Amino acid sequence: MRQIIDNDPNICVTAEAASGEEVREAVTRSEFDVLLLDISMPEPSGIDLLQKLKAARCSAAILFMSMYPEDQFAVRLLKSGASGYLTKESAPDQLISAIHKVAEGGRYISPSLAEILADNLTVASGRPAHETLSNREYQIFCMLASGKSVSETAVELSLSVKTVSTYRSRILDKMKMTKNAEFTYYAVKKGLID
Repeated sequence: MRQIIDNDPNICVTAEAASGEEVREAVTRSEFDVLLLDISMPEPSGIDLLQKLKAARCSAAILFMSMYPEDQFAVRLLKSGASGYLTKESAPDQLISAIHKVAEGGRYISPSLAEILADNLTVASGRPAHETLSNREYQIFCMLASGKSVSETAVELSLSVKTVSTYRSRILDKMKMTKNAEFTYYAVKKGLID
């Protein structure tokens, strides 16, 4: 990604970070026009970091790049204040235009994400159950649905087992389910996990 960005004379990379905490520290020391984040970055994850940056009134445009398909996280992140989202597969072709778009105050939406958003507009009031979940609930739902245990999920998200268990109970209630196996069945059926 750095090589692609360095080829554009109008973009200057002023900092790099290996974790969410390093991003937070950099943002307190300097101002940035655009932050390019990954959902899966460690401590805190990109999703948590977005919420913290927005709460701290960070003025930088936040562009997400992730291995996760757009239909899993993009709409949620845009609703939470992200300026754009692109997959790592599409990044080489779209990265520069996405950075320019969000730096100018716009939102970057790929053609495939635009189609997803258009489809969401035409869906009747019966929203799929997973769309009723908060960002954190959805993140935990996907992890549990993919076979991770409550304790593995807790470790990966730096939460207590009790907190993840509470989220799990809430998710079960919201989705009208009784066990994790139903999460997996639902997530596979809806194409949310492989």
